Amino acid sequence: MLLPVVGLEMNSAMDDISMIQQRHHLVVRELGGEIDLEIGPGDDDPSFSHTPLITVPPQESSADDHEENKNMAIVSHLQSEDQELLKSLPAKRKKKVVKRWREEWADTYKWAYVDVKEGTTRIFCSICREYGRKHRRNPYGNEGSRNMQMSALEEHNNSLLHKEALRLQMASKDKIIADKPIYVKALMSKSAGSIVEAALKRDPNELEFIQSVQEVIHALERVISKNSGYVNTMERLLEPERTIIFRVPWVDDRGEMHVNRGFRVQFNQTLGPCRGGLRFHPSMNLSIAKFLGFQQTLRTALSPYRLGGASGGSDFDPKGKSDNEIMHFCQSYMDELYRYMGPDKDLPSEEMGVGTREMGFLYGQYRRLAGHSQGSFTGPRLNWSGSSLRTEAMGYGLVFFAQLILADMNKELKGLRCVVSGSGKIAMHVLEKLIAYGALPITVSDSKGYLVDEDGFDFMKLSFLRDIKAQHRTLRDYSKTYARAKYYDEAKPWNERCDVAFPCASQNEIDHNDAITLVNSGCRILIEGSNMPCTPEAMDVLKGANVLIAPSIAAGTGGVVAGELELKEYNLNWAPEDFESKLQEAIKQTYQRALKTAAEFGYQKESPEALIHGAVISAFLTIASGMSEQGCEDEGENSHKGNRRLIKTLT
Repeated sequence: MLLPVVGLEMNSAMDDISMIQQRHHLVVRELGGEIDLEIGPGDDDPSFSHTPLITVPPQESSADDHEENKNMAIVSHLQSEDQELLKSLPAKRKKKVVKRWREEWADTYKWAYVDVKEGTTRIFCSICREYGRKHRRNPYGNEGSRNMQMSALEEHNNSLLHKEALRLQMASKDKIIADKPIYVKALMSKSAGSIVEAALKRDPNELEFIQSVQEVIHALERVISKNSGYVNTMERLLEPERTIIFRVPWVDDRGEMHVNRGFRVQFNQTLGPCRGGLRFHPSMNLSIAKFLGFQQTLRTALSPYRLGGASGGSDFDPKGKSDNEIMHFCQSYMDELYRYMGPDKDLPSEEMGVGTREMGFLYGQYRRLAGHSQGSFTGPRLNWSGSSLRTEAMGYGLVFFAQLILADMNKELKGLRCVVSGSGKIAMHVLEKLIAYGALPITVSDSKGYLVDEDGFDFMKLSFLRDIKAQHRTLRDYSKTYARAKYYDEAKPWNERCDVAFPCASQNEIDHNDAITLVNSGCRILIEGSNMPCTPEAMDVLKGANVLIAPSIAAGTGGVVAGELELKEYNLNWAPEDFESKLQEAIKQTYQRALKTAAEFGYQKESPEALIHGAVISAFLTIASGMSEQGCEDEGENSHKGNRRLIKTLT
């Protein structure tokens, strides 16, 4: 059962309540509640145009219903750290023009939002944020029939002033994301629960990091119950060895100064020097950097190499920036970070928003500052060193992992319908390898929607998709060339009929409703291409429906393998066949290691969570053994020997 710990606490009496949650006031209203169309100026809030409407299906009402709907719950949700408590304000009883919201009115009011002014619920224009007679182009105020009211609102919606304000608002890049609650699942053992409780107490606002910690602790419950000393090990592991936060000043092409925030979290180096990606994205923060570093630590522990885990990046958005601007930013970023870099310390790799261009600029500045070129960064170096197969390795590895799962089921990829989210490097290489193996990949997606081609993508279509992305065009352009393809705005691909799903976009891209839709679409295997693509609620749905889940820390080891191969053997000219052979062998070792560990701890091979638990347990025991051997723990000789026995069985 999910229990809200931070954020809004909803009791059982509010189950049927629709809620608007934005940075301005949140209005919670019961079904059939009365709304006064007299409207007034709202608070100064840049996020007003993104405020959704309450849409409620028609419902029969009575006088009792009206009496019950007098009270409105209002929540003031500000961006500051201090969140206001839930409080109720009574709605004044006045003559109502509109008795209740109707679903068919949604289009009319799609640009409006509901707020409370002086204790009365009113409808505000999302653009001028006025109400009543103050509302531009609405001479009727709170008088007249419902049709007169709606006509006035439509007239305002069509005004040039309104449209221009809407255009400017949509063009703004300053999007405010409301805080989300942290949900804590019930744990069977008090020892495991104490770890989550300690993490919550220490980092209560780091939502993504706490979520990843919970997933790992759930997988480790049986391990912790057998050895309580691992509680201390886990608590130490969850605190990064080094967290670096710094400013990144840079100058754009107009000569204007900008400042972004840079991160690098060197999470754990017990097994060796750190490896991990850099992400340039406006949503990047410390919580995401820590969760990615934690996931990378487990991933490298599963790989054939002895490596540590790290992650980092910046809230810089490379979209729409010139090469010169990106170069200035990357050089400024490396000015601070270079002193922590090196082949025996930490080498970054590509992640979201960081590609060949960015890695080239970063490496060039590192080489100039460090005074040597030892240990070039992992990534595609077409002209300066290393293999050109780095980006393929991650996507190819996901497909190889799917092959291994299907082989154990006496099946193969050929002919299977596959849905893929994302349209970046990983997603494109997943498509490429699926096509090569005769599968039928039918979708890709971006931040605005998804593209589906019922005929399936082939190599010619894939080349066209890559051209679209290279030219920074929208995926919608694909459907102009291929008539049977369709692009759906503001939607995800999980409702398309499929056998295997490859989420390759971002964390938490599959929520509770998406998981239900995915199960109903026939999906039986989910290969995690992105880190933590499912919310906790979605994971529960998928496990309950016996969907076999391949965790990203296991399926995504291809990137680690490729990075180390090109770093240690960069003078060799790899043939694609040789490289794929080595990659397949490494993926096979990871798969077998996860299954073997799962079996040792009582998880059946057919269990939907066998690979998750096996991968996490195997990675954790490897790290815990190293920490114990290096004197990082004080668990006694018995625990030390126990660690070595467990690791010996895994290798």
